[in-house]
Amino acid sequence: MSWTHGLRAALAVCVLLLVAPAGCGTGEAHGRRDGESPSPVGELLDKRDDAGRRYRQVAKDGAPAVRIEVTPDSAGGWDVRLTPRHFRFSPAGTRPVATAGRGLAHLFVDGDPVARLRTPAYHLAARLVPHGTHHITARLYADDGTVWAVHGKPVESTADVTASETESSPGTAAGRSGTGAMSAQVVRLRTVGRGSRDPAGKAS
Repeated sequence: MSWTHGLRAALAVCVLLLVAPAGCGTGEAHGRRDGESPSPVGELLDKRDDAGRRYRQVAKDGAPAVRIEVTPDSAGGWDVRLTPRHFRFSPAGTRPVATAGRGLAHLFVDGDPVARLRTPAYHLAARLVPHGTHHITARLYADDGTVWAVHGKPVESTADVTASETESSPGTAAGRSGTGAMSAQVVRLRTVGRGSRDPAGKAS
């Protein structure tokens, strides 16, 4: 009888030894500290953005794409409108796992981050676009913080806009500040994606 119990105990130890490594591996995958999802979507590259987020490269066919449009509003600010393709904005609270065609957009003015967008519309304050020509860029990110990329380049769109001074009556908001947004025509639109065209109809 004791011999039988001894054999069962030995078999139980063997089973634990076989199962334990697999369990440890699973825990390591879920406990990554860099925030990058172990999702098989795309290929993680060594390239990173200015904040240190790695590029997640996907094939061009069916890849996310985005177009940006910037127009002045009546209060002196700027209305930003994004038109995504093969991409859906994830709501707040979404799990930080890369999912094909999902995520959020980061908005930059002259390379400086100003907002994270989970909707296609955003109002940009006039103080962020002072007098002169500026580059307003929308770049797409996966939910785990990685940058969607095609051919080693981030999926983004940039509009070059010009803010010029105005001469307004003292009773207006522009008159009190002494400046206003007069010109928001796109000088150049740079995108990563296929078949994109700027407002003049030229291929990007």
